[in-house]
Amino acid sequence: MVWRKEYLDVALVPSGLLIMVCYHLYLLYRCLKFPEKTVIGYENHCRKAWVEKMVQIEATDRGFALGVINGTISASTFLASTSLALSSLIGAWNGSSSNNIFTNILIYGDTSSSIVTIKYISLNICFLLAFVCFLQCVRCFVHANFLISMPNTDIPVTYAQKAVIRGSIFWSIGLRAIYFATTSLMWIFGPIPMLAASVIMVIVLHILDSNSNPLHPFEPAKNPNPFKRIGEEVTTVARVLELHEMVPGNGSNTPDMISNNNHLQE
Repeated sequence: MVWRKEYLDVALVPSGLLIMVCYHLYLLYRCLKFPEKTVIGYENHCRKAWVEKMVQIEATDRGFALGVINGTISASTFLASTSLALSSLIGAWNGSSSNNIFTNILIYGDTSSSIVTIKYISLNICFLLAFVCFLQCVRCFVHANFLISMPNTDIPVTYAQKAVIRGSIFWSIGLRAIYFATTSLMWIFGPIPMLAASVIMVIVLHILDSNSNPLHPFEPAKNPNPFKRIGEEVTTVARVLELHEMVPGNGSNTPDMISNNNHLQE
């Protein structure tokens, strides 16, 4: 049988997709069994603690919390709009181009019209999936915004936590869809760049998805306001001086009283 360069697409492209899928299945297993070893699990732990602390303060003081959520909503909206625009552009380009500039002898692989169409369809699917995920991310964070800003109510903390965690999960899936779109984009230049991009992508993602920081308990700080402590010490010293002025003949004991009071404060 004579070797043809079209066989590379049959061998290398599925191999690259299999590498990406296997890594993300491994990442899903780690997130479910060992979440503290992944960045996704570590960030979700921090988000849960953040929501728990936010609902403990008064509703009128949660403006900065809502600002954080609104920033995430803006970023998700921007990525959703970008994904939809790229998907529409790729679809229009594929539909209107009869002679594609990439189907030439510089690409070592299958350059038939059917394979070129499959390349653009796979790229389009990745961007559409990212668009849907970012929309769902916006929906979840908007719901969390309503829950956190609701005054005079006893809504369980888990309701807001689930909304924030679901939003972060859709955010992660949307980013993964863009990563798959990157490898599909490299397939346009041939199966060899697509396989190389898949291997490099998995190596980089493994480094970025690994976490070595322990999960912090996020306990309340012992001295949240140092200025308040300084003010209390100054007030105590002033009271000692007032007592000294009320008692005659104790001028020589004033430094000792202040020193003893400082030791008690420590």
